Amino acid sequence: MSDCLFCNIASGAIASGKVFEDDDVFAFKDIHPKAPTHVLVIPKIHIATLADCDNPAMLGMLMDRVRMIADDVLHLAAGYRVVINVREGGGQEVFHLHIHILGGKKLPF
Repeated sequence: MSDCLFCNIASGAIASGKVFEDDDVFAFKDIHPKAPTHVLVIPKIHIATLADCDNPAMLGMLMDRVRMIADDVLHLAAGYRVVINVREGGGQEVFHLHIHILGGKKLPF
């Protein structure tokens, strides 16, 4: 989708702090980090929100990539938090499904 910020980041049209990329997923540093490590993981296909995704296999793949990125790329052995905001009422600001990985310190609840 040409007017989607995250689609443009995944395609390389907008520069980002890329952390990881494969055929299905793009991960990059959040520009307003809420923790010492704050990375967003997005599918390369446009899906507006988690509520709009009816593909369990794709969601499983995304979560597996989140685990791999947190463990193998970011080296968050001490632990991390995974957050998905859904729709405006849930705090979603960019309407492209994205998963936050937060770590690098003990996070409060």
